[in-house]
Amino acid sequence: MSNKRDNKGSNSMWGGRFAEGPSAIMREINASIPFDKALWREDIAGSRAHVAMLAKQGIVSETDAKTIDEGLQQVAAEYEADGVPEDWDLEDIHMTVESRLTEIVGPAAGRLHTARSRNDQVATDFRMWVRTAMQRAISGIDAVLGGLVQRAEEHADSIMPGFTHLQTAQPVTLGHHLLAYFEMLVRDRSRFSDALARMDECPLGSAALAGTGFDLDRDMTAQALGFARPTRNSLDAVSDRDFALDYLMAASQCSLHLSRLAEEFIIWASQPFGFVKLPDTLSTGSSIMPQKRNPDAAELVRGHAGRVIGCATSLMVTMKGLPLAYSKDMQDDKPPVFEAAGLLDLSLAAMAGMVADSGFNTDRMRKAAEAGHATATDLADWLVRQADIPFREAHHITGAAVKLADEKGVALDGLTIEDLKAIDDRIDERVFDALSVDASVAARASYGGTAPIRVREQAKEARKRLEEF
Repeated sequence: MSNKRDNKGSNSMWGGRFAEGPSAIMREINASIPFDKALWREDIAGSRAHVAMLAKQGIVSETDAKTIDEGLQQVAAEYEADGVPEDWDLEDIHMTVESRLTEIVGPAAGRLHTARSRNDQVATDFRMWVRTAMQRAISGIDAVLGGLVQRAEEHADSIMPGFTHLQTAQPVTLGHHLLAYFEMLVRDRSRFSDALARMDECPLGSAALAGTGFDLDRDMTAQALGFARPTRNSLDAVSDRDFALDYLMAASQCSLHLSRLAEEFIIWASQPFGFVKLPDTLSTGSSIMPQKRNPDAAELVRGHAGRVIGCATSLMVTMKGLPLAYSKDMQDDKPPVFEAAGLLDLSLAAMAGMVADSGFNTDRMRKAAEAGHATATDLADWLVRQADIPFREAHHITGAAVKLADEKGVALDGLTIEDLKAIDDRIDERVFDALSVDASVAARASYGGTAPIRVREQAKEARKRLEEF
């Protein structure tokens, strides 16, 4: 009988990767430095604010505080130049910074952690990082909004088919269509802005969960780190990740809207539509078919939306059953937020470029609107207004007109007055004033409608709103 198992000793059950046994597994599963090193700037900023406050309160000496602060600045310079080293035995960014600080300044570094815990430290670091991500998302949204307004102004008169069920419904203007996305993204912007206001509280000073017996000035550290106020409850401060969930929910909704716009560009760029030519910088060719121009950037924006939504779901599931205050599960709060932020930033940048630099084939759009009998509703409305026909009867008459136009291969306004009178003799020459796509969009002049005059007004108002942000 083979004694190979015995030769490996007790660690054989752990396998090659974990040859050191349980300690190796614990070391790897416990280490967050591979991802939370992204927080090094926030961690050092928080430590500098904390030690300055400790000195002001007389908890550490001015000399030690100055030594620690200078050491932290050196650590920051090293990380900026060379990146953050990964020592899994140090677990996380907090211990990594403190270890390097100790190497630089000696025992004085040990005073830095007075009156704080890694629990309030990471809550502060992460909150600051998410705050920056939210501000970055708002800037990215503003870039897309600016492009949408610009193109809407250019195409206030450009007629295209409006769709329901992806079937031609009524003619609209391209400007009107683009401003619909402007409204969606303005709401997305407001969600990030609202979230920023809600999270504007600093956890630092909450310590592990119960506060501290040291006489801290939490208002000082909050202000130093750009927060409006300190958090009100130490338990909530270290266990809350609502700010991260707020970011992910806002990012999810924003990604949904970007995905819808990307899908429209994908459809419009296809040969059966031919409504738009995507910029070369955001398209790729085929490795085998030389005629192809693939909407890869738009497809990736569409795909990224699913991943962002997955990130939001991930963190919600992580947090759903945790008792107060801190549990190690919360170490998994950062990867989904980091991933979502990277995806959202890319998606916003891609869509800003796509909106700004795509070329619209307005002739093709107009012909599609005309070919799809998009003015059928206008004919029905005319019959109601001018011939005093009940709408249901008018709907039936219009259906007959559409059928005849299909048989003759013309648009509704291509039918002769004789054609129309043969369907219903109450129709007269005035009907042609309502049957063109131009007349149709011009008639939709209610507030928020697609009439060019309204689109120009809405574009002007949109630009004003954008400037006021």
